[in-house]
Amino acid sequence: MTQIADVTDDAPASTTSRPQTLRSAKDRRRLHRTEHRWAYAFVAAPVVGFLAFTLYPLGFALYASLTSWNGLGAMRFVGLDNYTTLLTDEYFHKSLFNTFFYMLGIPIGIVLALVLAIALNRRIPGRTFFRTVYYVPVISSLAAIAIVWQFAYNGDFGLINQALSWFGIDGPDWLQNTSTVKPAIILMAVWKGLGYSMLLYLAAIQSVPAALYEAASLDGANAFQKFRSITLPMVRPVTFFIVVTNVIAGAQIFTEINIMTPAGGPEFSSASVVWYIVRKAFKYQQMGYATAMAVVLGVIVLVITLIQFRLNRRNSFSID
Repeated sequence: MTQIADVTDDAPASTTSRPQTLRSAKDRRRLHRTEHRWAYAFVAAPVVGFLAFTLYPLGFALYASLTSWNGLGAMRFVGLDNYTTLLTDEYFHKSLFNTFFYMLGIPIGIVLALVLAIALNRRIPGRTFFRTVYYVPVISSLAAIAIVWQFAYNGDFGLINQALSWFGIDGPDWLQNTSTVKPAIILMAVWKGLGYSMLLYLAAIQSVPAALYEAASLDGANAFQKFRSITLPMVRPVTFFIVVTNVIAGAQIFTEINIMTPAGGPEFSSASVVWYIVRKAFKYQQMGYATAMAVVLGVIVLVITLIQFRLNRRNSFSID
């Protein structure tokens, strides 16, 4: 009788525990489904943004580059005609050459920025003032700077030619001379971006452990050896970043050209690819042809960037 009573007493407990277990499993599944819905909702925002503002415009541009289109009317599919026209377009070739010629200012700016960063890292009087002065052009309006330099380059009353006249030099009309217009724009672009690169190098130099320099001094290394074996390897990631970003920005140079030489310079000597794209698209309403040029420029910049990443990975820095 005792055993029967025990079994009878245990039966309700086992029957009541099973629904609770099932109910908790259902709650867990419902909770997981709710968490997944919220996760998809949070992920959806950047995905939709990428589809709407990156992938769709890219696909539309690729299709538009295969059409004859004025930007407003109907598109007429022409296949690869726009790309074949680019092969014989003398102005496109010249603007592409000018664009890459402007990039000669990148190594010049890197060297000057590194020298300034090393100088301003020392304990010299007024170094905070000089850091601020060099950085002011970075935060200034590019259009305003281009206008100021346009006046400075004027052949009749420009500040640069006035300074040269003190030494008996008759300066040229910088922006109206085919041999001086590109160097003049490079000088302005280097001056504009010098402060930003200098600040990046300054931060990188200040993050180098002082123990490395102390160990090099104990080994009898001089200042140049410390610079070559410690400073340069440690700031190489910053150099890589500056080169990549400057190449991408240099391929899109437009504002300086459009303000300082609105007609593309004498004999098309200052026109950049982006300036030529805008001119074809909005002045001559050849939107399909302009889009084909933009696609070609994008592919060129992508290839150059991939090469830079490959070289940087191969030449990963190490301290001698």
